[in-house]
Amino acid sequence: MDLALSEEQAAVRRLAADFTDREVVPHATEWDRAESVDRGIVKKLGALGFLGLTIAEEYGGSGGDHLAYCLVTEELGRGDSSVRGIVSVSLGLVAKSIAAWGSEEQKRAWLPALISGEAVGCFGLTEPGTGSDAANLTTRAVRDGGDYVISGTKTFITNGTWADVVLLFARTNDAPGHKGVSAFLVPTDSPGLTRREIHGKLGLRGQATAELVLEDVRVPASAMIAPEGKGFSVAMSALAKGRMSVAAGCVGIAQACLDAAVRYAGEREQFGKPIAAHQLVQELIADIAVDVDAARLLTWRVADLIDRGQPFATESSVAKLYASEAAVRSANNALQVFGGYGYIDEYPVGKLLRDARVMTLYEGTSQIHKLLIGRSVTGVSAF
Repeated sequence: MDLALSEEQAAVRRLAADFTDREVVPHATEWDRAESVDRGIVKKLGALGFLGLTIAEEYGGSGGDHLAYCLVTEELGRGDSSVRGIVSVSLGLVAKSIAAWGSEEQKRAWLPALISGEAVGCFGLTEPGTGSDAANLTTRAVRDGGDYVISGTKTFITNGTWADVVLLFARTNDAPGHKGVSAFLVPTDSPGLTRREIHGKLGLRGQATAELVLEDVRVPASAMIAPEGKGFSVAMSALAKGRMSVAAGCVGIAQACLDAAVRYAGEREQFGKPIAAHQLVQELIADIAVDVDAARLLTWRVADLIDRGQPFATESSVAKLYASEAAVRSANNALQVFGGYGYIDEYPVGKLLRDARVMTLYEGTSQIHKLLIGRSVTGVSAF
């Protein structure tokens, strides 16, 4: 792997950095306090092509490779993880799944709108009783003539109250575990589908996280994406790449921590000199710098494997595990550099710590990823 960025990749990175500094960073604290990102950001993301990365141009996509996608999600994560999540879910989990698994009709119906930002997608997998054990979800889709009738509840759904379509996973037969799960594209204006935004989150406060309740929601059989019973394969293939996106966002968090700590340490004086001149402060900053580099390289490795058509699932788990834990460590170390000032939201590191903490929980907890990595290395399942 050549670690030097191509001219195109470097240009994408500059574009994402400029956008983040102009449209995201100045508003991040305000959005966090208000528990709401300005929805106008979606069309701005679409206008720059960020919602169409890696999608074919014939559907309105902007092409590009997965490393370019990582560069964008890293920069957005540096600015505000709530904004990064919009792209990771609407593009990374939903649009990419439609591109990979959808019929031509489904691609034409949804991809142009999702890519432009005219529409937003959400990923309906997690339920109140099934988080890590997603294969045992209980939402049901019952065949009724040419339709399916869906009932169930989904929770912690990113983009949930903004979305125009849900990539929804439901059980279509009584086969055990994942074998009975199918996937559907469900418009959110369907009768019987209600949404409730979840407030009071520790982090990602600006993100529209929701509970979805489906009561006899009727969709045509053509809404099914991929063959019946293959829904879990759709979900797992989406999440394998999605973990790379989360890892890239975590690199962005860690980079923001490093930038903030270096800047503050150079300005703050104690004992007659900038605290950057004190060895133990340098140790804190050095630890952040190492975590940034290591997490970034692990994430870029995943992108390289995907672009070369090589297996990447274990490497994606490694990157997500390391980068999410590194983001928490980096935020903790940055807060320590700031001292008491790090504990108030006039400074960025408190928010960075709160946002980082959830990264070890979603799209596979750190413990689940350790099990996946352990199984891959030993060949023995611990589930």
